[in-house]
Amino acid sequence: MKKVLRNLEPATGLPEPRRFRKQLLAWFDHNKRDLPWRKDHDPYRVWLSEIMLQQTRVAAVVEYFERFLRRFPTVRTLAAARESSVLAAWSGLGYYRRARMLHQAAKQIVKAGAFPATAAAWRELPGIGRYTAAAIASIALDEPLAVVDGNVERLLQRILGQPTDGESLWSAAEALLDRHRPGDFNQAMMELGAVVCLPRQPKCLLCPVAGLCATRGELNPRSKGNRQHKREIHYSLDCRNGSVFLVRRPQTARLMPGMWELPEAAPANGHASTFTLRHSITVTDYLVRVQQTPVNPGIDGSWIVKSRLPQLPLTGLARKILRAAKVI
Repeated sequence: MKKVLRNLEPATGLPEPRRFRKQLLAWFDHNKRDLPWRKDHDPYRVWLSEIMLQQTRVAAVVEYFERFLRRFPTVRTLAAARESSVLAAWSGLGYYRRARMLHQAAKQIVKAGAFPATAAAWRELPGIGRYTAAAIASIALDEPLAVVDGNVERLLQRILGQPTDGESLWSAAEALLDRHRPGDFNQAMMELGAVVCLPRQPKCLLCPVAGLCATRGELNPRSKGNRQHKREIHYSLDCRNGSVFLVRRPQTARLMPGMWELPEAAPANGHASTFTLRHSITVTDYLVRVQQTPVNPGIDGSWIVKSRLPQLPLTGLARKILRAAKVI
């Protein structure tokens, strides 16, 4: 067995993989962030955090994670909830398909009577891909599987000194993995990429494995292109008698079906908007102009009492506008 391990480890491109694991885990033990989903290895909490963290910064997730757990403290309460309630609790995090898949998966878990016991079983659930299944299984179940997300990809490319991708990256991650502490190792890799091995201006002087890095942050990342789409959009904010007028997106809409938002308005014809704000969705940057004016007659919408707004599945932009206007 020792001979096999010696043959495997050079595939990482590192002269001292064991030293790498030791130094990385020692750093993680002393420097890991105090995040609410790290308090235990409960699969529900780990799963929820991984879904929320997809395409979303850690700082933005913490508040939503704690609030979501207060509303749905167990997988059974989540499975029993209405989809509109789940979307309301998710409102503001964006990428609402994640919430719908989470809800569907919760129902399947409750029906099965237990959480999946392996990464392969997790992948059978809606919204769970290779990375998410490996992350949940390694952190909650100690299954010895490596993960590759954006942070780990950048870290490995710099450590190895080459722009590796695809299966080569996964193979390198597997060869480096500490199989005695797979969950901690995976979190340490992601943590190092998130707070030290940054996309621009990496903090190499603070890196615990800088002495084992082939590039010290000098590897040029592949360009992913800049945002190219900019749009200006106008909305009408009509508040009367403690209610606000909202419209609901059709259930057949490609984006955010069934979510509530403000009605779009025509440009203000030279008159100043009540206020403006900026909003981004994937590769599009929006300049949002809000007019505090009555909505045009004939718009199909509803008057919603302000006290009901926190329980309503609002789009992220609608919630941002209502907060800016101090409606919620």
